[in-house]
Amino acid sequence: MRIGLYFGSFNPIHNGHLIIANHVAEYGNVDKIWFVVSPQNPLKETKSLLNEYDRLHLVKLAIQDNERFHASDIEFKLPRPSYTIDTLTYLSEHFPQHQFKVIMGSDSFQNIGRWKNHDVLLRDYELILYKRPGFEVTGTNSNVTMLAAPLLEISSTYLRTQIRDKKSIRYLTPDIVADYIHENRYYL
Repeated sequence: MRIGLYFGSFNPIHNGHLIIANHVAEYGNVDKIWFVVSPQNPLKETKSLLNEYDRLHLVKLAIQDNERFHASDIEFKLPRPSYTIDTLTYLSEHFPQHQFKVIMGSDSFQNIGRWKNHDVLLRDYELILYKRPGFEVTGTNSNVTMLAAPLLEISSTYLRTQIRDKKSIRYLTPDIVADYIHENRYYL
């Protein structure tokens, strides 16, 4: 089975994430999308991160009606901070029947030189890139597929600001996620 791994903090998950995942599921030559909730991204600050189990639960709520989507806590069991190549190595060893592909934005791809063992990642795994405005990618290899996914100009940071300012996040994330965030007073 071909699995697209969509790594992220998902702090919180929003409709932009879901649109990209759905587009990759349709056009990225994958059978399933695993949302890999990262407990600690080595290139991001952690002070505004909701507990990883709460973020995982929000992802599960957001994707519960899509059989091609799966919420993964695999990085919760691995050493921290989370490095993509370590997760891929673990998954490849434990699930040799699957072919894993990494989903990322062209903005992240431009920083790939800062990633742990990025040369191994580029050599051994297929990358599915979705274009981000202002982040053009040139000179890729045969393991890189470019997709022009529809993008929304929203971010998890924007959602957290809206919540702190006591503004609605309706239509920015699935209603079930917005309701759960509100009921549990997350990000206040």
